Amino acid sequence: MKKTLLMAGALLALTAGMASAAGGINLSWTDCGAAGALNNSFACTSNTMNGKIMIASAVSPAVLDEFVGQESEMLIQTNQPALSPWWGLSSQAGFNCRGTTAVAAGFDFTSGPFTCTDPWSGAAAGGMNYIGAFDGPNRAQLRTVCAIPGSTQIDDATEYYLFKITLLGAKTTGTGSCAGCTDGACIVLKSIKLVEVAGAPAGDYLVTTPITRQYVTWQSGGALGGQCPGVTPTSNRTWGSVKSLYR
Repeated sequence: MKKTLLMAGALLALTAGMASAAGGINLSWTDCGAAGALNNSFACTSNTMNGKIMIASAVSPAVLDEFVGQESEMLIQTNQPALSPWWGLSSQAGFNCRGTTAVAAGFDFTSGPFTCTDPWSGAAAGGMNYIGAFDGPNRAQLRTVCAIPGSTQIDDATEYYLFKITLLGAKTTGTGSCAGCTDGACIVLKSIKLVEVAGAPAGDYLVTTPITRQYVTWQSGGALGGQCPGVTPTSNRTWGSVKSLYR
């Protein structure tokens, strides 16, 4: 009996280690992972939108004693042959109809939600970059980066809030409006790099495996359905096997 219990305990420890070794990422509307929503829709009849916030979260593949920041890459694809003016969210020529005032990156979770854990404690500072017609006329790339002064510790079992992207309603309707709000879109969190202080033992980790899902849809995605660019299938593979896909 004692031998059986010892073997069961050893197997449980091994299974737990394998489960946390891969880490993972999530993208949802309004909250982290399974607590959030897959789709968000808007009637496009107002220049004010509430609750159109995408939240990215992650479980680290390892304990990071000197965690300092994150870098991420997101891909946006619409169901049109080319990005409509409504998805012009930058100062880039041809993709600036709504401009940078229609989208915002945030890293402060001190006022909630509180389902996952906030590693930044309101101290993170950073920004975002949006490139239209990235890897295709109906696609865009959105990257974020942030860091805190000093460092903090994160473990390999907790899901942490890392950043949020808020879509704003500017120029959706009325004089000077930008067409395309009703276009379906799929937004994919392609990767998050968890960054430690330079020289820290654990180093940086590029996390790509979804926990619940790594994409959300806008207006139900239109004809795109679940065919989102760059989605990695959810699995329980080891971190090493996942890394091999991106070499």
